[in-house]
Amino acid sequence: MKERRVKRLGENSAAALLLLSTVAAILWANSPWGNGYFGFWSTPIGLSFGEFNAQLTLREFVNDGLMTFFFFVVGLEVKAQFTIGELTERSRAAVPVLAAIAGLILPALIFLLFNPSGDEARAWGVVISTDTAFLIGALAIIAPKYPARLRTFLLTLAVVDDVGALLAIALFYSEHIDPVPLAVAAGLLITLVFVRYLPASARGPAYSMLALALWLALHAGGVHATLAGVAVALVVPVFTPERQRVEAAVDVIRAFRQSPNSEYARAATRSLRESISINERLLTSFAPYVSFGILPFFALANAGVRLDAETLRLAVSSPLTWGVIVGLVVGKLVGITGATWSVHRLGMGRLAPGLTLRRVAGGAAVSGIGFTIALFIVDVAIEDERSADLARVGVLAASVIAFVVGWATFRITDRLTPPVPVGLKLVRPIDPARDHIRGRADAPLMLVEYGDFECPFCSRATGSIDDVLAYFGDELCYVWRHFPMERVHPRAMDAAHASEAAAVQGKFFEMAATMFEFQDYLEWEHIYRYADQVGCDIA
Repeated sequence: MKERRVKRLGENSAAALLLLSTVAAILWANSPWGNGYFGFWSTPIGLSFGEFNAQLTLREFVNDGLMTFFFFVVGLEVKAQFTIGELTERSRAAVPVLAAIAGLILPALIFLLFNPSGDEARAWGVVISTDTAFLIGALAIIAPKYPARLRTFLLTLAVVDDVGALLAIALFYSEHIDPVPLAVAAGLLITLVFVRYLPASARGPAYSMLALALWLALHAGGVHATLAGVAVALVVPVFTPERQRVEAAVDVIRAFRQSPNSEYARAATRSLRESISINERLLTSFAPYVSFGILPFFALANAGVRLDAETLRLAVSSPLTWGVIVGLVVGKLVGITGATWSVHRLGMGRLAPGLTLRRVAGGAAVSGIGFTIALFIVDVAIEDERSADLARVGVLAASVIAFVVGWATFRITDRLTPPVPVGLKLVRPIDPARDHIRGRADAPLMLVEYGDFECPFCSRATGSIDDVLAYFGDELCYVWRHFPMERVHPRAMDAAHASEAAAVQGKFFEMAATMFEFQDYLEWEHIYRYADQVGCDIA
């Protein structure tokens, strides 16, 4: 819980810093030193070596260079979610995934209703993406009651949203395609796949050099070079921590504790690091720099729009500005809420317990905050600077309106139908014929544990149950329900099956206590021995 609170505090702080950078950019651009703002970000920087000369403006360096790391982090998160995260279970992911797709398509269609042709029509991609950092920050500021399930829903939706935005950039915002550099990029990408087989000490330099070469190849090939970050992220391995590697790390740490020296210290550090996938290590390393460095720098470089009387006058009557505002605010709200209702009504997916359509509507309204990728696409889709300013005004206005609409939606719906915290009411009533019970089934107090025999936290909790039962006596009914987390604990399902076999012989809790005592040893050869110890008939 403490780690989760620290993570959320970091996310909220990153969103606050992003907001401060946005306000600073707007104030700078509209101050007496406004010309200096545009002149500073137009400053040329480059690298010369003999006849070779590469040059970018400072803004292009931020947007095309530093933002590669942002897309790299997004790619790592996307792969982790699809491989070991929320999006691995179809039933759980169906609703937010389909809602996200609707939230990508409908805003673009609304934008095209306002801008059906001309150069402005090309900017439809501005309205498709939600800014995850601002979304989480806005949710923290609004503070709806019991937001945990809604937050998970919105984060899952944001992952699919990011995938759609990345595909749009790759397919529709890359120009002047040159097949030769792209063929080189394909070869580099194949090479990156095999980096995982190099010795651990060589992987970091190999990934770095090949990633830089891939960025240069994509830039030369006419594809937006920031996609190099996504491409590298998608080939980086991701896996859940393996019990065997974790146990090996524990052995090394135990050896270091018994004989502290630099050799054991290095071995322990290396063993702990290698027990976690490269994806997770890179995500943990890069994410803070992206959230607290690159994104605020990006906002400072791109959010500076002149809000003079002429720009605001043009924005009021501009189809481009209104297309962005209506696309983000109305498109996200109607698309996400409507798709959620349809998917749930048709039985194609289920909402998590405690998550209602009204709460989804509040989250959908806040999802109209489009910032980072929206401003990014403004820069690559619109060449005329005046039109780009009008689109930026639309993005900023839509973000403010979406926040206000989301706040109002949560306040009204929470007052009309106060949400109930998850866990206050059981989804399935207690069934003595199915559940494993200690104490009276009709006791006034009930404690239900969803447990995993290979989970050390479950072991600690279950070990305290005797004290709790002794304290409350007949007033408490304790219920055990299985929740084996197979992706993390590969032997938990076998242990659950064994406990059910013991339950048939009236030995469930005796078998459970023994398996918790020796939960590091849950192979079948051990389980048979435990069953014999508690008096089960093995045959």
